[in-house]
Amino acid sequence: MLPLDVLTPDEPRPVLLMNTVWANRSQVHDDLTTVGGLRDFLGVPADQADLTAFRALRQALRDLAGVLTEDTRAVAQDRDLDRAVAEVNRAARSARRWPQLTVQDGELVRHNESDGSLADRERASIAAEAVELFTGEDRVLLRACYAPGCVLYFVKDHPRREWCSPSCGNRVRAARRYRRNRGESPGPNGFS
Repeated sequence: MLPLDVLTPDEPRPVLLMNTVWANRSQVHDDLTTVGGLRDFLGVPADQADLTAFRALRQALRDLAGVLTEDTRAVAQDRDLDRAVAEVNRAARSARRWPQLTVQDGELVRHNESDGSLADRERASIAAEAVELFTGEDRVLLRACYAPGCVLYFVKDHPRREWCSPSCGNRVRAARRYRRNRGESPGPNGFS
C-alpha cells in the first residue's frame, strides 16, 4: 500500500483509486495486483472479476485525468479517451441505486438502496464520483504531480499547493538545491 508520507486520504475516491499506482525512488508500485490488495483498498469483499473491473476503471480514470490535466509525464502518454469514457460509464452502471425512505425515531430518513455486490456498488459509486469530479467545478483543480518520479494525481485544495504530498515538495526543493549547488539551470517545472 501507499507509504504514509505520500498517503493523501483527503483526496476524492476517484483520485485515491488512481493513486493505487505510485512510485518511490526505485520503481513504480501497483497496490491492485491481487484480490487482497483490492480488498484492502475497498474494505469490502472482492474477487478476481472485481479486481479486473477495478483495474480497468483505474486505468480509465488515469487516462481521463491525463487528458484533463494535460499531463505530459511519460506514465500518462498512452491514453485512449473513448475507451476511458466507455469504461467509466460501464462502471457507473454496474450497480443501480435508488432512494428509499425509512422512519428512524419518528423522523423520515433517506437512504439509498442498491443492487449488485458490495464491490460493484463501490465501483459504481467511485465512477459516479469521477463523473462529477471530471465535469464539475473542481475539474480545474485536478493536477498531475510533477515531482521527480511521481505518478500521482491530486486535487489542488490550497492556492499554494503544487505537489501531491509534502514529500514530493521536499524532493523538488532538494533537486533545485542540488542543481543550484552544481551551477545547473532548472528544467521545466523548476527541476530537471
